[in-house]
Amino acid sequence: MILSSASATVGAQGPLLLALLAALSYGIATLPVAAIEKLSAVALPTGWLLHLAVLVLDIGGWGSDVPGARLGFAPVLSMTVWLVIGVHAIESRFVPLPAVRRWLAPTGALVVVMAALFPGESRQFGSPFAPLHFVLGVGSYGLFGAAVLHATLLDAAERRLRAKVAATGKSSSMPLLQLERLTFRFVEAGFAVLSATLLLGIVSSVQWRWDHKTVLSILGWAVFAALLAGRRLRGWRGRKATRWLYVGAVLLLLAYVGSRFVFEILLGRPSA
Repeated sequence: MILSSASATVGAQGPLLLALLAALSYGIATLPVAAIEKLSAVALPTGWLLHLAVLVLDIGGWGSDVPGARLGFAPVLSMTVWLVIGVHAIESRFVPLPAVRRWLAPTGALVVVMAALFPGESRQFGSPFAPLHFVLGVGSYGLFGAAVLHATLLDAAERRLRAKVAATGKSSSMPLLQLERLTFRFVEAGFAVLSATLLLGIVSSVQWRWDHKTVLSILGWAVFAALLAGRRLRGWRGRKATRWLYVGAVLLLLAYVGSRFVFEILLGRPSA
């Protein structure tokens, strides 16, 4: 009996222990000390892999007596950041961006601990298409998250370029154009995945409901559609384009993560 109880306790604490290890690895990746630069570079992929293990255990319902996937605002936010860090890891092999690593690593540490502390409720999927709908939805979150990261870099690069032109009268626009092009590739990919997510939700839904998640998701989709149309037809660029991107991303964040946070944390009850 004692052995069984101890085993259950260890099993229940497993995701939290992995989350703490992942947070520790992410924390090391943020250290700016030159003497451990190589260790910091290795710490990010280590934290990313541990982060993946935490997500698998959390969403799989590890330690829960209720069958089904365990979902909530924190796991979805955690998955989004995990995807963005993965995109950065691939890009950093071609264009090293250590400053970005020091932004993403503390964010990863925060969300991985949040997901372990607030795993959400376990629920069974009511439709065979529901798991695909969920995966596509999180995928669109990750793509738009990567787009927001690149838009932030784009805005910062544009400010530096303006300051350089004001100081020297010279400019070098090619890196800025490449960054802008990459940003909107993520926007286009995210928009395509989001469109598939909404379409699948409409097709597989037994009863269509105009709830807060639906309304905010459609508003976010409309903002991104307007952004892409404005860029193609009117040549929107720079801060005007990134503002639209930020607005659309906030609407999507509120649609799922925000609504679940309100239900789970502020109201203390499962969301519909």
